[in-house]
Amino acid sequence: MSGLLFVLSGPSGVGKSTLRKEVMKRCPALKYSISYTSRAPRRDEKEGVDYYFVDMETFEEMKEKGEFIEWAKVHGNYYGTPRRQVEEWLKEGFDVILEIDVQGAKQVKKNCPDGIFIFIAPPSLKTLEQRLRERNSDPEDEILLRMTNAHLEMQSIRDYNYLVVNDVLEEAVDKLRSIIIAERCRIR
Repeated sequence: MSGLLFVLSGPSGVGKSTLRKEVMKRCPALKYSISYTSRAPRRDEKEGVDYYFVDMETFEEMKEKGEFIEWAKVHGNYYGTPRRQVEEWLKEGFDVILEIDVQGAKQVKKNCPDGIFIFIAPPSLKTLEQRLRERNSDPEDEILLRMTNAHLEMQSIRDYNYLVVNDVLEEAVDKLRSIIIAERCRIR
C-alpha cells in the first residue's frame, strides 16, 4: 500500500510553515519533504530543517538532472522538492506532506494527480500584507511583489481539493488535521 501525498500551498506569508509544523506535532507519522532553495536563510531558519540552502548554480544542475518532483522560481529564487525521497517514502507506505508555492503545486498535480491539494488562504489580503510586514525580513519592493503574486495565486483556489483559511491558528490546524484524518479513512 502506498502512502498519501498532501500538498500545502498558498501565497507567501500565509502561514504554511507554521501550519505544517503544528499539524506534524499532532500527526507524527507524517513525513515532511524538506525543499531546496537558492535563497539565503531567514533569521530563524536552519539548514536541513527548514530548507537545504544551495547556490543558483547547484540548484540549476540538480534541476537539469531531474532531481526535483517540482521546482519553481519565485521572487527571483529557486525552490524545489527532491524527487527521490518523496517517491521512496510513498512506496514504503508513509504519508508525505509538501509545503510549496502555487507554481510548484501545479507541477506536482501534473506528476501526482492523486495527491491531496490543500490551499492555505489568509482571512484577507490586508491581513496577509500585515503578516509580511511583521516578519521584518523583506524590503518594501519584495513585499509589494509578494502581494501582487498573492492576488494572482488566490485565483488558483478552485484547482485544489480543500481550502483552509488561516485566521485563528488552532482552528486552521484542527481543520488541516481533520482533512488528513478523513483522507486516511477514505476508501480508494
